[in-house]
Amino acid sequence: MGIVDMFKAYKLEEKKDVDGLIKALNNRNKYVRWIGAETLGEIGDKRAVEPLIRALKDEHEFVRWKAAEALGEIKDERAVEPLIQALKDEDWSVRKSAALALGKIRDKRAVKPLIQVLNDEHDYVGWGAAQALRWIGGERAVEPLIQALKDERLLVRWGAAIALRGIRDERAVEPLILALKDEDWQVQKSAAEALGEIEDERATESLIQALKDEDRYVREAARGALEKIKKSF
Repeated sequence: MGIVDMFKAYKLEEKKDVDGLIKALNNRNKYVRWIGAETLGEIGDKRAVEPLIRALKDEHEFVRWKAAEALGEIKDERAVEPLIQALKDEDWSVRKSAALALGKIRDKRAVKPLIQVLNDEHDYVGWGAAQALRWIGGERAVEPLIQALKDERLLVRWGAAIALRGIRDERAVEPLILALKDEDWQVQKSAAEALGEIEDERATESLIQALKDEDRYVREAARGALEKIKKSF
């Protein structure tokens, strides 16, 4: 019966049958529920919002993960509070998907919970929270992201540098200058790119020094940042 149900689910996917896919979220086969959640996100029909919110409570983590991901694709504000609750899910992949989904919806209610999740025990969740804060923006996120530049975990520092590039707040200039000396080239590169987007002259000398970095990607990012700063004055 499970194989038959999966075959039917794939047929529903091909037909883009929203009602049928919503029903699939209640199928006893976890893989059918997964297919249903994933496809509903791809279709983006708002009729699926409430059923997908209920799927955030599914017993299997990868169904909850796909439900969170789908709600991010649909971008309906009804999902904000349930996704905030999903930031506390026991599974890290669900928490990460919930964070990214909240970023895509871009509702300011999510800023404070996402700031808290920057310190999640799993670094991928912290990275996801940083990206979400980048998409939502707002002054409240700047200082927590600056603090995240000092996190011991690479993914969190890297995510913070990318996020600060998107927010473009001058408060981040000095911390990003320090991040140019990070032990990892990805953080250095993203810090250079962020400084280029902020276009603050204070970064010029440090970016010139970064032109001598041993990593060519860091050098290229520093060169690009200096060109942007030069053009802005």
